[in-house]
Amino acid sequence: MEIDGHHFGQILAGIAQVKACKDKPSVLIAKTVKGKGISFMERGNEFYGEKLSKAEIQLAKQELLG
Repeated sequence: MEIDGHHFGQILAGIAQVKACKDKPSVLIAKTVKGKGISFMERGNEFYGEKLSKAEIQLAKQELLG
């Protein structure tokens, strides 16, 4: 079963469905995007595991918190 790993409703429903399946093995694949919700981080992998500048932190906070 594949779900949107950023959608809490799909996550909860997927977990419930996998737990309910007792007669065979099940897997839940959550499709996600690194840096979801932060425009400059969604575009590539250069921010994965890297320290953000103060300006990048401020922009990320603005984008996440509105």
